[in-house]
Amino acid sequence: MLTDLRHSPIGVPFDWPAALRHNTGNQATGGIWRLSGPGGEAVLKHLTPHGGGHDHWPASRDPRHWNYWRREYLAYTTGFAAAYGREAGIGAPALLAAGERPDGSLELWLEALDGVPGRHWTTPMLADLARRLGTAGALHMSGAEQPWHSRRFLRQYAGRRGFGPLDWDHPLAAAHWPEDLRAGLRTVWERRGDLFAVAEALPQTVAHLDVWPMNLVRRGDVPVLLDWSFTGGGAVGEDLANLVADTFFDGLRPVAALADTEEALTGAYLEGLAGAGYRNEAATRRAVAATGAAKYAWLAPAMLAGLAAGRSTASADYDAESDDALVLERRRPIFAMLVRWARAALET
Repeated sequence: MLTDLRHSPIGVPFDWPAALRHNTGNQATGGIWRLSGPGGEAVLKHLTPHGGGHDHWPASRDPRHWNYWRREYLAYTTGFAAAYGREAGIGAPALLAAGERPDGSLELWLEALDGVPGRHWTTPMLADLARRLGTAGALHMSGAEQPWHSRRFLRQYAGRRGFGPLDWDHPLAAAHWPEDLRAGLRTVWERRGDLFAVAEALPQTVAHLDVWPMNLVRRGDVPVLLDWSFTGGGAVGEDLANLVADTFFDGLRPVAALADTEEALTGAYLEGLAGAGYRNEAATRRAVAATGAAKYAWLAPAMLAGLAAGRSTASADYDAESDDALVLERRRPIFAMLVRWARAALET
């Protein structure tokens, strides 16, 4: 917890509530709080190159790294976050204040948003965002990347994880994932390098790269994107793939809605692209397939490694339940979608 605020736009906070829900494993995030003071309300995000967290979420000082610790600070202070989706009707929180602390870490003070959190959005609301993301993706295909934008994000993010020998026939996994699904997930893992190559060879744009319900708020009729920590170059369709899969992985929406959501969001995204002048549907569908399968290539192996070590397979910060059997069963159709995507990307 910070006790000596240096850049507060709201004065001295009345109190210090618990941190907002976020990825506590990310070493670049010291904490996120919604604070009230004499000057109103604001969200404070503490960014640091040396925070606590997990080894597989390292903060980096390399501006091209997937987890460059200053990236979100720069996204806001340069005006990038505010401008990114303006023509597509996508908002970002207003920047209220920002500055460096004595230890070299950063305070980022943002507008405290009220509205409908992404975890409560309906499928039509998600599809509306997908359409706007398509518009933004097309508009930014000719946009200049910034020196602090992430590069080859998928290869860095999804390729950073390594595991020892994996038991693809672990009894609990086998009880919930059929043999063909386990074989498909193994292929996704073993051919992740091929998936990265496919994604990098397809049409590129500038993307948010972390679009999922926990980073969304709807203010009136305007969807607002939060957390610009990963933004940079990516394939057209990459934000859509992330939104479809990550809406369901942690139980934020009932998995029974997966098929309808995938269809509705994909159609809306293609409409947004076409409306902004990009009409290569085949390339877009392949990009969605390649990036979606590649982004989560590590997840099934991580779950198997967790089962072997007696660790929970659930997400510590977000998952709706902690029972391994429930998590394995709930994620089964999502993994089946990823296997289908991988096959489509690799066989085209």
